[in-house]
Amino acid sequence: GQGLGQVVHWGRGVDLTCFGPDAPRPALYAELAGPIQLYVGRVAVEKNIEAFLSSRHPGSKVVVGDGPAREALARAYPDAHFVGAQSGAALAGYYAGADVFVFPSRTDTFGLVMIEALACGTPVAAFPVSGPLDVLSPGAGAMHADLDTAIAAALSLNRADCLAAGRSFTWDASTRQFLNALVPITARLAMAA
Repeated sequence: GQGLGQVVHWGRGVDLTCFGPDAPRPALYAELAGPIQLYVGRVAVEKNIEAFLSSRHPGSKVVVGDGPAREALARAYPDAHFVGAQSGAALAGYYAGADVFVFPSRTDTFGLVMIEALACGTPVAAFPVSGPLDVLSPGAGAMHADLDTAIAAALSLNRADCLAAGRSFTWDASTRQFLNALVPITARLAMAA
């Protein structure tokens, strides 16, 4: 629509040596009622985290991350568990031990956290908007305009299917997409002449 004719898809990758279903679960999870519902990312208004925290699906809600809205959301939702920023194996464990990863953003363009969750075998619940529409397949994620409906549907998905989908997002695949989209400079010069 803007006259850009050479647009191609370029996905992202996830470190499959770090993110996997065998990552050690955090001790906190042993204390929580299931299903464990997880959000990972910046804790800011634009991430629409309140849609996740106000969802009515039973279980426990865990928020991994930090940001300007953390204190206010923690006060407004005292039953949710705000654990701060995590990385590496600890982060992978939060994903692997969760029953569902909830991606409430309506504005993210990709959402790397979705493929990290899938690489750990954790199904994803999201709104049907750009980002999730580009990443999720019917067997690995559930999208619905009602987040509670998406969460319930995601909880019924097969974790092995989620893991297979997550393992398709390798850095090698991302690199191949990028390289295949390059136009050799000689072809570009010939087109300009």
